[in-house]
Amino acid sequence: MARRLRPYPAQVLVMWVSPNLAKVDKDSYLSPTKTKGNMLKYLNLTLLILFPIAWFAPLMRAGLLPLFGLSEISVITGLQSLWETDIFLALAVTFFALFAPYVKTAGLALIHFGLLRRKTLPVLQLLGKLAMADVFLIALYVVIFKGIGVGRIEIAWGLYFFTACIVASILIGWFTQRKSERE
Repeated sequence: MARRLRPYPAQVLVMWVSPNLAKVDKDSYLSPTKTKGNMLKYLNLTLLILFPIAWFAPLMRAGLLPLFGLSEISVITGLQSLWETDIFLALAVTFFALFAPYVKTAGLALIHFGLLRRKTLPVLQLLGKLAMADVFLIALYVVIFKGIGVGRIEIAWGLYFFTACIVASILIGWFTQRKSERE
């Protein structure tokens, strides 16, 4: 006697939106038998929450002279300052720090739920690498600022948090690509 699989809430939602998109079978990403696929899916979904937190977290504390207090700089406060002075650089940093990692994470979520083809994985991986370029840009600014020796700069926890989110996104994309190559 064959046991009928009951759909999970995410499948019911997808079936309600478009009945052709969600087919309940044992090879689906939504099936509990795919534990590694489910783990990748849920880790990726947590990044959709963690990235906005990382954008508001303090990346560094900087001050011009040692006598004065240090002001905290986050991705968002840095972007606000850039929009007032250099629009081209502000557009580049907005793309690298905000859009690239978030679009990549959303794209991976669509792949995990079977709503986007796996052929888009190389493009999504490129977006992850572009997001990592923003971390290198911040590190370069820190090295230059410390090399001049005019002011004082301290690395804050947000830089490590932002870097960890981007590296986690790159690893999730890599594991997803390896998984799709095996199938």
